[in-house]
Amino acid sequence: MKLTSGSIVIINLLALQYLPVLCLSQDFDFFYFVLQWPGSYCDTKQRCCYPKTGKPSADFGIHGLWPNYNDGGYPSNCDPNSRFDKSEISSLIGSLEKEWPTLSCPSNDGVKFWTHEWLKHGTCSESELGQREYFEAALQLKQKANLLQALTSAGIKPNDEFYELEEIEDAIRQAVGFTPGIECNVDSSRNSQLYQVYLCVDNSGSDFIKCPLLPRAKCGSRIQFPKF
Repeated sequence: MKLTSGSIVIINLLALQYLPVLCLSQDFDFFYFVLQWPGSYCDTKQRCCYPKTGKPSADFGIHGLWPNYNDGGYPSNCDPNSRFDKSEISSLIGSLEKEWPTLSCPSNDGVKFWTHEWLKHGTCSESELGQREYFEAALQLKQKANLLQALTSAGIKPNDEFYELEEIEDAIRQAVGFTPGIECNVDSSRNSQLYQVYLCVDNSGSDFIKCPLLPRAKCGSRIQFPKF
């Protein structure tokens, strides 16, 4: 079939229309792997609801695996044609409920949380990871980091006590090999608490790396590790 000049122009325009989506999904430098302490989430002024499966274990839960740029920016919602497909991760549901629980209200099964994370962040990693691979990578990274074990082995326990921020950073550095980013929240008594830990991962989603940039987070020199 012979294409007219008009047809070629239309084809080129269609190609250009989808090019930004393709570029966004491929253009990132590293991942932030973010783990959240549930005791701090539930000790803020916002409401906390246990998932329908019951109270999560007293362990760090996955918040997300977020593609990022070295300059601190990040892509988001990269593929409007991508949809969260629960059937693709059906064999991972039990692990996700345990390791990536939701604490948002009203109580739910976690699907809304996972859907949000895939659409906003996961679609920007599609050049490296499909939907199943994205969630598998996060689960494997959590096991590899094993943050609670790293902290308790250093004598840092979720017992409402206060610990030196540097001690927490050192314990995690010893476990994963690199300095983490620590984010704190403030409870109703104005105590600075260990809230989230940022670890950096290569863009294959496999290995921890030195963070090109650590998130700016305000923490006191001594922070509380609350019970859950």
